[in-house]
Amino acid sequence: MKDLGPLNYFLGPQVLSCSDGYYLSQAKYASNLLARSGITNFATAPTLLDSNGHLTSFDGVPLKDPTLYRQLVGSLIYLTVTRLDIVYADHIVSQFMSNPYTIHFTAALHILRYVKDTLGHGLQFSSKTSLVMSGYSDADWTGDPTDRQSTTGYCFLFERFSHLLAE
Repeated sequence: MKDLGPLNYFLGPQVLSCSDGYYLSQAKYASNLLARSGITNFATAPTLLDSNGHLTSFDGVPLKDPTLYRQLVGSLIYLTVTRLDIVYADHIVSQFMSNPYTIHFTAALHILRYVKDTLGHGLQFSSKTSLVMSGYSDADWTGDPTDRQSTTGYCFLFERFSHLLAE
């Protein structure tokens, strides 16, 4: 084994050491993704997706070459390692990977504009608090209006309890 010094990057995400813990960020990756997508000069978006708009598999015009869409959505999925705020929106646009339409590509670009607006977001792990994990799950029977398939989901929360360290 060899000591390589302080940890700066680990499998892509940047690791910043603070006095009270660690901060994980993919700001560099997100900046490169914005530059590759060519939307660095576009306006930012304060929200992820339109809450009233529902994407379906037959809205808009089919993309002639879905490769760019698939690369973009795949890159957004990798960004969820440290950006938990975009997980649901990424899930929505990833449902159309096999047959994307222009409206789906527009939604993926909107997510990118949101990422541009929140470039500094990441995960903070504090050494001064204790984390307790809780898990929840839910199911929606035939709730998808497009194909009437059921949807299941789960969520794990890390709750901070700073009073546990004081005892």
